[in-house]
Amino acid sequence: MMLAASLCSAYETDQFTNRLLPIEDSTVLLDRRVNQTIEDLVAGWKGPRKDWKAVQFIYNDIGGRHWVDKIERWAMKSEEVERLQPSRRNSIYQGQPIYATRVAGMFGVGPTIKLNGQLIGPDKLGHFLSQGRKFYRRYLKYLDESKAAEHSAYTERALFGQMTTGVYSNADLVANYEGYRFYRSLFEDDIVPGKPAILAWQDDGWVIQRPFTWADHVNEYWDEALNINHYDALLYPHMKTRLQEFCPDYFLDPARYGIEDEEPLRERYAHLQLRETSELRLDSLCADSEDYPVSGVAGRSR
Repeated sequence: MMLAASLCSAYETDQFTNRLLPIEDSTVLLDRRVNQTIEDLVAGWKGPRKDWKAVQFIYNDIGGRHWVDKIERWAMKSEEVERLQPSRRNSIYQGQPIYATRVAGMFGVGPTIKLNGQLIGPDKLGHFLSQGRKFYRRYLKYLDESKAAEHSAYTERALFGQMTTGVYSNADLVANYEGYRFYRSLFEDDIVPGKPAILAWQDDGWVIQRPFTWADHVNEYWDEALNINHYDALLYPHMKTRLQEFCPDYFLDPARYGIEDEEPLRERYAHLQLRETSELRLDSLCADSEDYPVSGVAGRSR
């Protein structure tokens, strides 16, 4: 029963299908949700300073111990948050054998939202809060980001990733790491360059020095159409063929399928064990081909 529940929640997302459709950015809404939690933490604090207690408050309020975090579920269900939702019939996993797609083929894909101008899966919010918290806890133990990142990569190879889905999500690892940076930035200056810690301890309680914003953490490497997943040997040939079907979309708006200045992102995340997959990004897969008609948009639906 537990396994079935976990598999139902272990959905993949798809930032290729419907990519060229307009969608409202939800940064203001999601900033507000996190900042309300931080305000509640400060208003209700009792007792001496305990940083981990503050971390736990935030995690319990908008994260959670279940497979889908509270803020993630809210982003998937709220009428305020606009979403793109491909059906099982037109997602990037459409038409592929079930032995290759596994969980994604059985349960379909989750929605896409826009955050800080980037198209991302709401699952990244859960990675940010829950897996980011675990990353932070390991950092406090080892005081070594690379060592803390090793376990993050292991979970992506195992239960949360390639073992059950055939997919190793580079973007998941980035969201995990940025969640860790968020928890550190609660208490430490310059974790977000040039910004003070979100909280400061004064007299006998916390004060808020600045608001949280997702814009400090979300970038192109959260988008799985730009920071492409690594697919195992069963899934890779099917995915390559399927992604080529989106080349007409690429030719309609090539700028939506590339990263203008990627080197700072490569350097920032070099220690996270991301896998090289740029050959599957449409600016590589389609750019040199003249075989794709520039008409229509693959898999458009909402």
